[in-house]
Amino acid sequence: MKPTDIADPDYFHKVVDCQWACPAHTPVPEYIRRISAGDYTGAYLINWKSNVFPGILGRTCDRPCEPACRRGRVEEEPVAICRLKRVAADNKSDIAAFIPKPETRNGKRIACIGAGPASLTVARDLSPLGYEVVVFDGDAKAGGFMRSQIPKFRLPDSVIDEEVGYVMATGVEFRAGQRIDSMKTMLADGFDAIFVGTGAPRGRDLDLPGRQEAAANIHVGIDWLSSVSFGHITEIGKRVIVLGGGNTAMDCCRSSRRLGGTDVKVVVRSGFDEMKASPWEKEDAIHEGIPILNFMVPKSFTHDGGRLTGMMFEKVVAEFDAKGRRNLVPTGEPEVHIPCDDVLIAVGQENAFPWIEADAGIAFDRWNMPVVDPKTFQSSLPKVFFGGDAAFGPKNIITAVAHGHDAAISIDAFCRGADVADRPPPMVTLISQKMGIHEWSYDNDVALDPRYRVPTLDNAVALTSIRTEVELGFDPKLGFAEAQRCLNCDVQTVFEPKLCIECDACVDICPMDCITFTADGEEEDLRGRLNAPAPHPDQAIYIADGLKTGRIMAKDEDVCLHCGLCAERCPTGAWDMQKSLIEMTHAGHACRSRA
Repeated sequence: MKPTDIADPDYFHKVVDCQWACPAHTPVPEYIRRISAGDYTGAYLINWKSNVFPGILGRTCDRPCEPACRRGRVEEEPVAICRLKRVAADNKSDIAAFIPKPETRNGKRIACIGAGPASLTVARDLSPLGYEVVVFDGDAKAGGFMRSQIPKFRLPDSVIDEEVGYVMATGVEFRAGQRIDSMKTMLADGFDAIFVGTGAPRGRDLDLPGRQEAAANIHVGIDWLSSVSFGHITEIGKRVIVLGGGNTAMDCCRSSRRLGGTDVKVVVRSGFDEMKASPWEKEDAIHEGIPILNFMVPKSFTHDGGRLTGMMFEKVVAEFDAKGRRNLVPTGEPEVHIPCDDVLIAVGQENAFPWIEADAGIAFDRWNMPVVDPKTFQSSLPKVFFGGDAAFGPKNIITAVAHGHDAAISIDAFCRGADVADRPPPMVTLISQKMGIHEWSYDNDVALDPRYRVPTLDNAVALTSIRTEVELGFDPKLGFAEAQRCLNCDVQTVFEPKLCIECDACVDICPMDCITFTADGEEEDLRGRLNAPAPHPDQAIYIADGLKTGRIMAKDEDVCLHCGLCAERCPTGAWDMQKSLIEMTHAGHACRSRA
């Protein structure tokens, strides 16, 4: 195998699996160490730079970082990365002095259509650089679907107000209640660039028999959640059916329980494990007494004189063909009737661009989605950019933030006349953590504690109000204990072959048997010859040659605990613990060409 090039910016980035998995590449271990040290403001600002909404995401993120967490490979549960974000947000001091503001304006005007997370990220990145950024939205307050579709018992308005306020404090102009009805009008307004971050605002409906006759009690999920959020709906029937298996369905059923639904059921056409809802969202629904019925396909709405009485469902079973493709096959059992007073349809969302005229110069594909460059987020009309759900369909907040960062780089380049495709790689700095012969600047002791449960309100209290937050969050003591579970994966084991005397002391002390000195070979062969076989080819093996015996050092990055015992035991200092600071390029001087 070729020796590992640790100067490659992506090598150690991929080793920090949580940061690599995060669409915005938040430096997770760095902010968790700040929490351990009681520096909540520093932890918050690290988050704020990369993901913009730490308090919001600390309550609602889809957590792609947690399945990637290395802790989950050596025990059952990963670090509660998401909820630690909230610890920083809940305990920080005033950050007003740290909000960047432009010293002067550069004469360029940027329009952001929609005030959701993607648009707000673009605004936050560009306004401090001197751009005059104007955000348009039809609602009275900014926040987009974070404000309108996420229930208040999960995300209070006060948190949204605070973090949207930080964006506006950078000098952004917000035009509330100004819905955009014409792209051609916007193009004629003299903006130097336009960013479209309008989300996926249309919920899918089900055109089944009885839909029109019983329409008064059949609601599209995201529209219903929005009406609940703004106080237009304050109650629902006792018996409720929620159709769909995503997070919106979970929000609908839990909201129904708080608005008077005593018999609330979720009905899904797929299996439980195939549902798109996050595992914790399903757990929360079940904890609140909501059954989830799987492998049932809706067939019709039943009604009596225009009054909804229930739904008919066909039972199915999953069968897989030779290529592993799943088909839902009827079991042949009689259809099942479930009585209900209301139905909430949460079977997906769609984009809607009726305000973009066909002759505006923006190309759409056969699915009526804008043709957008996945790297630059530029449309076929060079001055118009898309991001978030509006670009590639429904995802989540953290993905929309990542889109906003990338779109801001492109808009900055476009306005300067530079190549929008020019994307300098992230910058990585390796810094030794050695403080003495056997001491490090970080706490390298591996905590044995299992994952801590986030305290919540009892159901008896939680289910009485649609606006009372259910999760109480970690207090500083629990936050510290959970932070100690982090394995500091950004503190890397760096090997210097010239100093190695091949005494195997590091091999003897490694608790995971992840270091091997052996003859070189093809990767598949070598992975099977290590002290502990490394069966996961997506996880790197750190290879170093140049040893006096002609052997190589091979370290399996998959299960390394970054405990530093190899470096403590090494008599010659061939091993060192070095922190990899990975700086993602955002819009501004750092991301411009270094030529």
